[in-house]
Amino acid sequence: MSLQTIKQSIAGKKLLCPTCKKPVKEFEKFVEMTASVWDGAGDSALETKGSKVTLICGNKPCEWRERTEFWSQYIE
Repeated sequence: MSLQTIKQSIAGKKLLCPTCKKPVKEFEKFVEMTASVWDGAGDSALETKGSKVTLICGNKPCEWRERTEFWSQYIE
């Protein structure tokens, strides 16, 4: 769900750079953070506790990039 939200926010130009206030153009190194994994007799579950991503502004001359788990604060 988090990856899809990030992709949609970038495509919709709703994820804004805090430095230049223009839409963020790229991201890399997305990872879901695991809270717990349970593997029982024929049943298993994975709980996540958020995600981390590196956001890259991509607007010249701004060079902002940030590795964060609080990426949702940049979405307008």
